[in-house]
Amino acid sequence: MGRLVGVDLARALAVFGMYIVHIGPPLSATTGVASWIRYLADGHSSVLFATLAGFSLMLIAGRREPKTGLAGRQAKARIAIRAVVLLALGTAMAMEYGGVIILGFYGVYFLLALPLVRLRARTLAILAAALALVTPQLVFVLNALVTDPIRQSINAYDPLYRLSDVGVLDLLLSGFYPALTWMSFVITGMALGRLDLSSGTVQRRLAALGAALTVAAYGMSLLLAGKDALRSMAEDGPSGGSGSLPLDSGSVPSGSGSFPDMPASSLLTAGPHSGTTFDIIGSVGVAILVIVGATVAMDHLPRLRRLAKPVIAVGTMSLTAYVGHFLAQSALSLPAGTSSQQSWVPLLLFILGATLFAAVWSRFFRRGPLEYLLNAATKPTKHIR
Repeated sequence: MGRLVGVDLARALAVFGMYIVHIGPPLSATTGVASWIRYLADGHSSVLFATLAGFSLMLIAGRREPKTGLAGRQAKARIAIRAVVLLALGTAMAMEYGGVIILGFYGVYFLLALPLVRLRARTLAILAAALALVTPQLVFVLNALVTDPIRQSINAYDPLYRLSDVGVLDLLLSGFYPALTWMSFVITGMALGRLDLSSGTVQRRLAALGAALTVAAYGMSLLLAGKDALRSMAEDGPSGGSGSLPLDSGSVPSGSGSFPDMPASSLLTAGPHSGTTFDIIGSVGVAILVIVGATVAMDHLPRLRRLAKPVIAVGTMSLTAYVGHFLAQSALSLPAGTSSQQSWVPLLLFILGATLFAAVWSRFFRRGPLEYLLNAATKPTKHIR
């Protein structure tokens, strides 16, 4: 189970990274090591979250070998139900917090991934690479073609948009985590899920691959776009989007309704959430390094594994930890990453609170509160024949 414990640790790091983005000081208010931590959390935490979502799909659909027959049909039904639940929960939360909520996008990712759950790791990796190379340019063109009048016409008939201002167009094309470009991360996670992450050979090859992707993508972007190629856009747009929380790393695609169109040269950049080919490839490299690093640490450092047990518990209930930090912010009326938030203390308290809650809860229950509800929603699939 060492490889799964490593994945849980990586998932906890992704959750804490999103806490940094939503609760911590803005990048402009940090210096030194704090700036690096804040910058690395921008975009990379949500990308890691999406990559691990793809991995989780394979835990349902069959890790090393895809489930077939009755088991395969039931697995697909469980994924579909989870997708609908996450889309509904994400829409409900977006009504309060705006398009920064990633859960609705998760639901779309899961539905789009359904036809792919039986593919082998190599095929999935090739598909993820192809999407990384093609979809950013496609999104750029489509955002230019889908003008505001067209968007308004589509949104007028979109019940999701009328409920939460996050409609089908946002989920697929112009939202904060558009499925067209973000499916590369999910499919990468699916490919990782088909590999034996406990194998030393696989770990070494993945570490080399992750490092190569990171260096090549960010290095090439710097060469082509100049010294500002990796600049975070976290504070370029409005601090709260359509809700009260800041945009996760300024994830503003070109052509998005309330933001100006970006020039074609922006496709050469690789800043967090720029959505370019370089950003996708570099972010995938970082995600692979984190997952492999966490797995190796848990496999080979038993003392660290014991010490990290409370943090690992957060990873086992990441949905609860994610939703919980939004609800806690609202209940406590805390500023959420705005320019007035200069202290790291609220962030540290949130991380400590989530860790303590997860550690205590896991002593009595196998799953987190929302994880129990999500699992219960999929129980009817056992009646599928």
